Amino acid sequence: MGKEYVMAIDQGTTGTRVILVNQEGNIVASSYREIQQIYPQPGWVEHNPLEYWETTIACAKETMEKAKVHPFQIASIGITNQRETTVIWNKETGQPIYNAIVWQCRRTAPICEELKAQDLEEKVRQKTGLTIDAYFSATKIKWILENVPGAMDLAKRGKVLMGCIDSWLMWNLSGGRAHVTDYSNASRTMLFNVRSLEWDQDLLEALDIPREILPEPKPSSGVMATASNKDLFGNEEVPIAGVAGDQHAALFGQTCFKPGMAKNTYGTALALMMNIGEDFILSQHGLTTDLAWGIDRKIEYSLEGVVFIGGAAVQWLRDGIKIIENAAQTEAMAQSVPNTGGVYVVPAFTGLCAPYWDMYARGLIIGVTRGTTREHIARATLESMAYQTRDVLEAMTADSGQVLSSLRVDGGAVKNNFLMQFQADILGVPVIRPVVTEMAAMGAAYLAGLGVGFWKSKEEIAAQWKVDRVFDPVMDPSRREELYAGWKKAVERARRWAV
Repeated sequence: MGKEYVMAIDQGTTGTRVILVNQEGNIVASSYREIQQIYPQPGWVEHNPLEYWETTIACAKETMEKAKVHPFQIASIGITNQRETTVIWNKETGQPIYNAIVWQCRRTAPICEELKAQDLEEKVRQKTGLTIDAYFSATKIKWILENVPGAMDLAKRGKVLMGCIDSWLMWNLSGGRAHVTDYSNASRTMLFNVRSLEWDQDLLEALDIPREILPEPKPSSGVMATASNKDLFGNEEVPIAGVAGDQHAALFGQTCFKPGMAKNTYGTALALMMNIGEDFILSQHGLTTDLAWGIDRKIEYSLEGVVFIGGAAVQWLRDGIKIIENAAQTEAMAQSVPNTGGVYVVPAFTGLCAPYWDMYARGLIIGVTRGTTREHIARATLESMAYQTRDVLEAMTADSGQVLSSLRVDGGAVKNNFLMQFQADILGVPVIRPVVTEMAAMGAAYLAGLGVGFWKSKEEIAAQWKVDRVFDPVMDPSRREELYAGWKKAVERARRWAV
């Protein structure tokens, strides 16, 4: 037996997944564990970083056991992760000095306002492709250093390390030998110059963040570190050869290798991303310009619009207002009524991201009458994902000049046929669902396989992408525009509520 598999770790906002992929691009085994969400105050979101590591080890072990795969059969490891979420740990003890501050957390909005008051917004946009927002890692780092007793002193003495979750996992997998990240994750910190491919000294100084605590940025494909965890791999050492933030990995997994190709991931959040090739295009319509990936000394960029609350709104129906027991129920509930009865749900629970960038928006349900039922609310919640996707797509078309002929989709919510059909209807273009919908994990696997020659080229990978179903639009165009106008009206009611 030789090197027959690639392992991919997908550490996401609500849980950790590990898959094993064979040469043909088939998932031969997978395992999943949920992680606990911590809400210390309204608008604050945290995780226990040790849970990332514990669930990764548990899932990796279980996946290898399911497939009866030995460590020596694994050619390489790929990692994809919830981006922007920030961990700072003591490099001598390996213990986090504070919980991970999750990308959804809004506690650093006042820091963002201070940066804007210093007229840094245009500098940030030009250097990083991002806008100043509590979403990104930079202000989370600053908050930890300033609010955890002794943290800044430890940082200045070189005693702590910072990373997004990819760096935290690689540091642990390598036994503390590798403090690295890839270009895509670095590009989401608001500290990385996506043109020069370096941590930007001007921005580090503006935020008072010591350069020494940051990981070394590396290309997204190619050996970045070596996993040598004996509990997991025994005496084997397995190269970590592919790393990308979850949305970048999903774009890669969807084989959107040509400029103008786009995908939308329906996970906890929504993330619409379009490959724009090797030229940096600064968005003028509320999107970010990401470094999509770096492979073979070649950088490709993407336009991206993230929606903070996608599938998380369905979780809220289950765990918050408890009108469903599981997410799968929503499809039948939505189909049991002919429409929402005029109800719109704007799930701005932690503000609105692209294209609005309103940290002070809050969620609402509007259009409620005495005849409104939980079925109407469930349907309106699903529809909110489709409307928010259109918001982003319209901005993307304005920025790129590219009018999409179709949209590739992935993530857990794409199993919902009602949602996919409504998405096609509200966009007016076909929505294409592939056979494999865990595209972030697949993208990480592909990057890791390319990094060690397991797959020889992007063309070989593209040939493995297969369609499950195409949803063609059937809605009358006038009805489409009427519904979307109602959505825009509802969004305006939700904006700047918490000012």
